[in-house]
Amino acid sequence: MRKYLAVIVILVLGVLYASVFAVQQTERGIVLRFGKVLRDSDNKPIVYEPGLHLKVPFIETVKMLPARIQTLDIQADRFLTNENKDLIVDSYLKWRISDFSLYYLATNSGNINQAENLLKRKFSDRLRSEFGRLSVKEIVTDSRGTLTTEVKNALNEGSSGNDPQATDADNAIADAAARVQEETKGAQLMVVNPNSMAALGIEVVDVRIKQINLPAEVSEAIFQRMRAEREAVARRHRSQGLEEAMKIRAIADKTRTEMLAESERQSLTLRGAGDAEAAKLFADAFSQDPDFYAFIRSLRAYEQSFKPGGNDIMVLSLIRISSVI
Repeated sequence: MRKYLAVIVILVLGVLYASVFAVQQTERGIVLRFGKVLRDSDNKPIVYEPGLHLKVPFIETVKMLPARIQTLDIQADRFLTNENKDLIVDSYLKWRISDFSLYYLATNSGNINQAENLLKRKFSDRLRSEFGRLSVKEIVTDSRGTLTTEVKNALNEGSSGNDPQATDADNAIADAAARVQEETKGAQLMVVNPNSMAALGIEVVDVRIKQINLPAEVSEAIFQRMRAEREAVARRHRSQGLEEAMKIRAIADKTRTEMLAESERQSLTLRGAGDAEAAKLFADAFSQDPDFYAFIRSLRAYEQSFKPGGNDIMVLSLIRISSVI
């Protein structure tokens, strides 16, 4: 008896365990019965909020959908500006599921890869369109905030049906929205643009551009041009410096020549004045004592004639010496 009771208790606990499922705060749940989504009276999939819920065991399964904001990193791609200049743009966007029932139906049972693929295509098309309207200066300066806002609004709100810029991504989103409309006939759905991400139950929270670079070949060409310009400036500065150096040298040589000439003139003037003064003194001395003046002149002549340390000899007559004494 106890054995049967234990088996019954285990079976009850197993059924109870299989009947209860928990939805985390970061998730939302959709129940499938034999592979088909449980729907409400409006033919919309029933979305289970966070908490404990019951399901029919072994018949119903639960599909969990993420409720948190997710980041989609976009691979760097080449974009063309209105100046026909290429830019390599690295960007990302943040998105979340705003309508879980729409999202589940539009993305083939909540296939996140399909959702991100459509989101990437739509984002790339809109970003390319926005870049095509702007110049490089507008993109890298004050228009970046406006640009990302325009892209985000275009993703969330879509474009008009007669928009000439409608792309394959817009058509793919519109086809997914049409499938949802077909599957939920009679349901009161929110009126949204069929080529917007809202038609897939997705809301783009933020769009950011991480980095904008020039292509490698363009960067190299710009670098070479900048290098050539800097070298031209350097050559011009060197030639100007050489010209200034030559001017300074010429002025210095001229000043040196003028100073030497002026010094030579002054020395000659002073030497002439000194010679005149000496001649005057000699003349005065000669007029006072001619013999003494002659004696002094002879001594100076001897001094000039005999070099110090030489072997010069001078022969004088005794009559001359006696007369001198």
